[in-house]
Amino acid sequence: MAEEHTEQKSSQPPAEFPLSFFACPNQNCPDFNRFNAGNLSIAERMGKDKAIRRLYCKSCGTRFSERQGSLMEYTKLPESTVVRIIKCLGYGCSIEATADICEVDPRTVEHLLEKAGKRAEDFHRLQLERLQSDKPVPGLEAVQLDELHGRVAKEPSKKGPNTILARVASWVARGFT
Repeated sequence: MAEEHTEQKSSQPPAEFPLSFFACPNQNCPDFNRFNAGNLSIAERMGKDKAIRRLYCKSCGTRFSERQGSLMEYTKLPESTVVRIIKCLGYGCSIEATADICEVDPRTVEHLLEKAGKRAEDFHRLQLERLQSDKPVPGLEAVQLDELHGRVAKEPSKKGPNTILARVASWVARGFT
């Protein structure tokens, strides 16, 4: 006799990050972007199953969602679906393929891709600023390609095809940048 397998939803709430992981997003606040400043408390819970916390800054009185500024902001998708969408895009799946795999509308994938791209660009810019402010690295503005030190293709023969790939391989072999 075949047994039915039914999925049981976990009654445990999702893992919550400690308040020290958050900072006040109000630019006029004295504790703006200061993590673990002791100025945040939980004002209320909202959303389905009251899983999203709304935080309160004691310094300036601002209330904000713990999702503010994240990919989860203004989305009703489960976190696992958002993670799956980002993974699919990271592995090079097209927008249509990602939408099909994750069973969402392609416009949802486009929206998340746009938000993730902006966040990645901001993160990259902040990391460069941090690198430049800590200790100036000489030559940081110029990047040397690894391909200049290794072979990417056999040297083109003089009688071989004159394709763009063959020309690029010969430039790299000669150290052309």
